[in-house]
Amino acid sequence: MASDSRLHWGDILVIVGYFIAVISVGIISSCRNRGSIGGYFLAGRSMHWIPVGASLFASNIGSGHFVGLAGSGAASGIGIAVFELNAIFILLILGWLFVPVYVAAGVFTMPEYLRKRFGGQRIRIYLSVLALLLYVFTKISADLYSGAIFLTQALPELNLYVAVIILLAVAAIFTIGGGLTAVIWTDFIQTVIMVVGAFVLMIMSFIKVGGYEMLRKKYFEAYPNTTLVNWDNGSYPYTKCGIPPENSWNLIRSPEDGDLPWPGVMFGLTISSVWYWCSDQVIVQRALAAKNLAHAKAGTLFAGYLKFLPMWLIVFPGMVSRVLFPDVVGCGDPDECERHCGSRSGCTNIAYPTLVLELMPAGLRGLMLAVMMSALISSLTSIFNSSSTIFTMDIWRRIHKNATEVELMIVGRLCVIVLVGVGIAWIPIVQNISELFHYIQAITSFLAPPVCAVYVLAVFWKRTNEPGAFWGLMVGLVVGIVRFAWEYSYSPVPCGEEARDGRPDIISKVHYLHFGIILFVIVFVVTVVVSLLTKPIDEKHLHRLTFMSRYSTLERMDLSEVEEEAAAGDAEGRADPQMAESRASALAEEPYESLPWHKKMCMWICGIEKMTGEQHQMTDAEMRALEEKQTSIHMKPMLRRLLNVNALVLMTLAVFLWGFFA
Repeated sequence: MASDSRLHWGDILVIVGYFIAVISVGIISSCRNRGSIGGYFLAGRSMHWIPVGASLFASNIGSGHFVGLAGSGAASGIGIAVFELNAIFILLILGWLFVPVYVAAGVFTMPEYLRKRFGGQRIRIYLSVLALLLYVFTKISADLYSGAIFLTQALPELNLYVAVIILLAVAAIFTIGGGLTAVIWTDFIQTVIMVVGAFVLMIMSFIKVGGYEMLRKKYFEAYPNTTLVNWDNGSYPYTKCGIPPENSWNLIRSPEDGDLPWPGVMFGLTISSVWYWCSDQVIVQRALAAKNLAHAKAGTLFAGYLKFLPMWLIVFPGMVSRVLFPDVVGCGDPDECERHCGSRSGCTNIAYPTLVLELMPAGLRGLMLAVMMSALISSLTSIFNSSSTIFTMDIWRRIHKNATEVELMIVGRLCVIVLVGVGIAWIPIVQNISELFHYIQAITSFLAPPVCAVYVLAVFWKRTNEPGAFWGLMVGLVVGIVRFAWEYSYSPVPCGEEARDGRPDIISKVHYLHFGIILFVIVFVVTVVVSLLTKPIDEKHLHRLTFMSRYSTLERMDLSEVEEEAAAGDAEGRADPQMAESRASALAEEPYESLPWHKKMCMWICGIEKMTGEQHQMTDAEMRALEEKQTSIHMKPMLRRLLNVNALVLMTLAVFLWGFFA
């Protein structure tokens, strides 16, 4: 690394200015919708389609994407962009098929939807715990690891743990203080910063390499010196390492391709994507925060258009980095790689940080570091907020059924603090993970297909019942865990040492995306068979909980309410989360004005300063009117047609891009 790669004082000023601007936005926006459950967790369901779409994009594009996508682009070309292009279609599925059901059902969280749909506690608790584990050990770990890579390259004199703890602390403050409103608005600001900064670097990269056509030519010639020098030496085991694959410019690849086989991309990736975009709390929560269904659909459209950007803003610059720095980014010899980046499996993960630090002038380097921190904080705030929602609504309310709204608000904040602690403790583990992007995708393919199968059947087949869903999930969990443990019981085999690969064919030849297809089919069949062999759910419990019944006006008797009433005989124990807003208990024995300053400050941090005895108590009629407004999925015909036309345009552009690079 060149000596001038360290940050200039101008870079530091840019970073400080960024933090001041974003924190200011967070503080201002946090003053709204933070004193209630619906405000903290769903932004009062009042968000416009632009921040909703930007937040969907920013919640997905973290620092892991900048490191992972650029690294994969440097290693094997544009193929990794299929993950972004596939998401365009799945976002439309979210807006047009899943969100209408969730809104009509009037739910806060995805496990809560399954609770209403199937009744019982075991599915909701299982999925809540699974979601929290996935957040901690995949999403948080991936962002921390990728952020650590960038910080290590940019600030070698800064202690890694101090830097990561600062980032985690800022992310936690955003989430604890402001709830989803602050998160969505800061996501919007950070999306603008990410796109502008990455666009500047993309332009500079193409200028440096000589343009698009020169990149296409030079990429296939980007060999490291170790490969060129030892090309004719038969005893050198890494002769074929560090050479760009022949299909580097293709999105659709052979079924036997080791990285991205086309059946796995078309079907296996779609299964994982439906889980992520249509049933994952982090993503769906943003769509549910929209003021109505039209804004939710428009938000998914906006996010879909933004998903065209990563291929150009991240993947291509990663390929440029390999062309400009073939000996470092494209190294093939494990010893050389370890010397350059501390990893024997390759240095493509440092493609984007290397490009930023070597190519951009002072000031702009600070901007791009701000972009990385922006992406990292954006992802962490989204995960923290959604995780606290899941823990509070789906786990804590089961443990303490009579919890007051004040207690729920405080527990949600404490959950974030615990996640921060776990994230910090996990840093030493994620530092040792190689092939991070494929590792995350593999974990998803091992655990997500069962959840995807159950949600698809729950939304589109009313005959699906609780025993079918539960045993489908259990079978899928066992099969997925067996494959996961089996695969990672073997050490990764570096390039050039394939002779040492002792993995059985079922592991080495069945790609993780292909395994995702197999697992989905297994769970789908088990769920259908068990559902058909057991008692169906009565129709009166399903109104507005399936796609076909989303417009039903009949009164629904929630299974969850029936079960809680039978178990406790207490109507207060079965209140919907939305109704909790009107039934808040008194916060303190003393009037708010007479409390000491430190108690007032504590209450403000927890967002409960507005929930005093002076608050207007809504009548039953007002509550019903509010609930009907929030669960309405009706749209004006002209607006519906406009959204449908935009969806067709978006899909047409995506299909064209797929075909152009097929």
